[in-house]
Amino acid sequence: MIQSYQQRPRLQESYDTIIIGSGMGGLTTAALLSKQGQKVLVLERHYTAGGFTHVFKRKGYEWDVGIHYIGEVQRESSILRKLFDYVTDHELKWADMGEVYDRIVIGDQHFDLVKGVKNFKKQMIFYFPEEENAINTYVNLVFKAVKTSKNYYISKAISPFLNALLGKFLKAPFYKFSDKTTDEVLRSLTKNETLIKVLSGQYGDYGLPPKQSSFSMHASVARHYFDGGNFPVGGSSQIVKTIAPVIAASGGTILVSAEVEEIMIEKNTAFGVQMKDGKIIRAKNIVSNAGIMTTYNTLLPSKTVEKHKLKERLQKIKPSVAHVSLYIGLEGSPEDLQIPKTNYWIYPAEGDHDTCVKRYLDDLSQPFPVVYLSFPSAKDPDWSNRYPGKSSIDIITLVPFEAFEKWSDTSWKKRGDKYEKIKEDIAQRLLKELYKQLPQVEGKINCYELSTPLTTRHFANYKNGEVYGLDHGPSRFRQAFLTPRTPIKNFYLTGQDIVTAGVGGALFSGVLTTMAITGKNVLKTL
Repeated sequence: MIQSYQQRPRLQESYDTIIIGSGMGGLTTAALLSKQGQKVLVLERHYTAGGFTHVFKRKGYEWDVGIHYIGEVQRESSILRKLFDYVTDHELKWADMGEVYDRIVIGDQHFDLVKGVKNFKKQMIFYFPEEENAINTYVNLVFKAVKTSKNYYISKAISPFLNALLGKFLKAPFYKFSDKTTDEVLRSLTKNETLIKVLSGQYGDYGLPPKQSSFSMHASVARHYFDGGNFPVGGSSQIVKTIAPVIAASGGTILVSAEVEEIMIEKNTAFGVQMKDGKIIRAKNIVSNAGIMTTYNTLLPSKTVEKHKLKERLQKIKPSVAHVSLYIGLEGSPEDLQIPKTNYWIYPAEGDHDTCVKRYLDDLSQPFPVVYLSFPSAKDPDWSNRYPGKSSIDIITLVPFEAFEKWSDTSWKKRGDKYEKIKEDIAQRLLKELYKQLPQVEGKINCYELSTPLTTRHFANYKNGEVYGLDHGPSRFRQAFLTPRTPIKNFYLTGQDIVTAGVGGALFSGVLTTMAITGKNVLKTL
């Protein structure tokens, strides 16, 4: 059954552009094309739109599944804020998380990441007075790396002809940073293991520890939060709610429970999609926001995949890490329970990040390499209007997909007792970490539910339950095919796979895809 995100949609015979998947990249592309006067259809296989920006409700609570905090939106002049304002007609509002956006906890010590570049440096120097030079150089390198990324990403949107002429010059400065790992760069600045651990303490935001991640990916996340963290007022469901009317204003629609079976291609030109129920809907352009792996493995006709050797491209990239998330509902308001807005990143006292990850992957009973605590009910000033006297907490950790692979063929909510026991064991371990940091919430928990990589696969259609699409090692940024354009005429990609992980990356992917489709510089409009 096809339902609409809006009331009583009229499904047209054809559209200017059809977008598969209603995550941040798909929604942004749809809104930007709608602003250019295009009639856009967004197709979402699930019963709720938004991808990792959606919320789910249970037992009188709601939880945000993917949005935990967003940087660079408190300044109206920032490009990210301008983009959000543009695609939501200024309807989406933001709440600042305060002075400390992230707290890095290593064993019994904690280190606060403080809002504002000067404050950040001052605080770090307070913790590590003998490392002042290293800290100042690090911050400068973060800014330098981020500065080179603009031309690199623009090169993805320009025409193949221009790319042949200019691509090398646009990308070369970026590669100086992206070819190095985070660990290489940090170790060139300092020998202090704790400082290295603290500066790379947000690696969970992109899923790869320092010896495996590209410094460019690390720098973009660090820079993203230097001005602090923010949360959407009213929760992350406001993102779809504020973008949907922009799409509707040009005659477009977001359809949920609308699964695409195959992208229709004739003479190497995309002309429509065939739905699960056999219906064909036509459009001048087709855009996939379903992730490059899902798109090439399941949505394109096998003849087309073979013709362009698309499977060979997939051999050059790897899926990102999988995770579990514990969603907790508590009795008592965030104020009553003294729940902070600050995110907690909790790490074992012994070993660097990579050693902790390896130790855990070799033996899952070892300490979690990272535990992330997020407090959405405290971050959202509107929460208590919707859920008076209640609070919510999310706890996330990494987990290999293989730990749950044997239940791959079972259905959601019907995976059996052994599966439920493993989930309960993990949930109890995560609760123990929570009580260490916030002992006052013990005894106040009303309900909790753990999602696994199979849950992510069920809802986000990522084969291995990966949370960030592709992994962000140095080689990822060298793959020339991770662009909006594909070898198929009128068929495009969008989403975090063509930029980087997270909401900011997915948002910017919409800009690149729109530029590739229309040939217009959307950034100039902003």
